[in-house]
Amino acid sequence: MKILVTGFDPFGGEPVNSALEAVMGMADEIAGAQIIKLEIPTVFGLCIEKVREAIITHQPDVVMCVGQAGRRFGVTPEKVAINLDDLPYGADNAGNCPKDQPVAADGPAAYFSTIPVKAMTEAIKAKGLPASVSYTAGTAVCNHMMYGALHLAATEFPELRAGFVHVPFVTKQVVARPGFPSMKLEDITTALEACVETIVKGEEDEKIVGGQTH
Repeated sequence: MKILVTGFDPFGGEPVNSALEAVMGMADEIAGAQIIKLEIPTVFGLCIEKVREAIITHQPDVVMCVGQAGRRFGVTPEKVAINLDDLPYGADNAGNCPKDQPVAADGPAAYFSTIPVKAMTEAIKAKGLPASVSYTAGTAVCNHMMYGALHLAATEFPELRAGFVHVPFVTKQVVARPGFPSMKLEDITTALEACVETIVKGEEDEKIVGGQTH
């Protein structure tokens, strides 16, 4: 099995992105699966293009995209992506600031993740780390990438499974942000590896209640 794991480059003037750092720290092989790690630009449109190129090149079985959510207290696998680009603040790394635009003009209103997000969440908790299912990936580049990956699977790569995981800031990012939550980099990497282990097992998702919309 091959799993493509992506992480965004730093954005908003930040020197690091916790998602990228955690992804790059993952093992090259997890539970027998080959892990292909890819840095992608925090740019609407271009991030999807880069992932599409990587899918064609590496032919992975699964794409697991990872993004930073600085105000979250734990690792949050995302359940759903919506067909909406509506950047609430600033701009992406290319200066784009879309407002109320579809990710894909010909796409459905939403896609559900095709990786087992609830089982992944339970696996992270079993490592003694905070995690919860999220029911909103926002309307910025992270949601754009999640929707884009699932749209690629639906329209071009029918055997591909895809999903998205949000992670908090790492500790060094909150030194000048009093009150912001963070996790140790090693713990975020451990959580992502637990997600991959769960995907490799190939079991159906847990039928349990749990999740949040923020």
